[in-house]
Amino acid sequence: MPKIVELKQINKIYGEDTPNPTQVLFDLDLEFEASTFNSIIGQSGSGKSTLLNILGTLDKATSGEVFINGINTQKMKKDEVSNLRNESIGFIFQFHYLLPEFTALENVLLPYKITKKPLNKEILDRANELLDIVGLKDKKNNLAVNLSGGQQQRVAIARSLINNPKIILADEPTGNLDSDTTDQVYELLREINKKYQTTFIVITHDRHIAEKADRIIEIKDGRIHLDIYKNA
Repeated sequence: MPKIVELKQINKIYGEDTPNPTQVLFDLDLEFEASTFNSIIGQSGSGKSTLLNILGTLDKATSGEVFINGINTQKMKKDEVSNLRNESIGFIFQFHYLLPEFTALENVLLPYKITKKPLNKEILDRANELLDIVGLKDKKNNLAVNLSGGQQQRVAIARSLINNPKIILADEPTGNLDSDTTDQVYELLREINKKYQTTFIVITHDRHIAEKADRIIEIKDGRIHLDIYKNA
């Protein structure tokens, strides 16, 4: 399978210009194949969220190179990186970040509207299809504030897919949900992974959830401690 994301010799240092800089990531090399489902685990402070932010081009590595679809993002201008991110990467966070005054459908359409492309029948059909896939077809016109926590997270999953990204990055996507809803959401993510061949990279502190992935990467003190392929 082709590599969709590559990290080469990634270092991240906060406060470089201060007397006491903090290094969070150390010479990290990682690559992810297209269409795979990967989990990243590690204790709080291990560097896993920093790693995800660098993977998603939300933060820049102090040194090293980040390739998305073969493109070296470290050499791109800020607006070029923003465009690549919006077209290639979908994000699911622990908190859904829905706009409460918008309906489920309007929230799903937000990343598309950022592209400034005209809203056409094709994209509306896609938004409705995604809400159907996440089991919220009958809730599409409900305001986000009138949905349960699990339903709001399902809207966030549909929203992450609206631009048909090749990569989904998820940071503790079920951290605020009960165990039954957590299992349902992860089954849904796996279904999407198989249906759309989307690459998933999921941060979780829950080993039970991590073990559902094809690959488990453990980060410890800013370095890769374990890298296990389940089907190897």
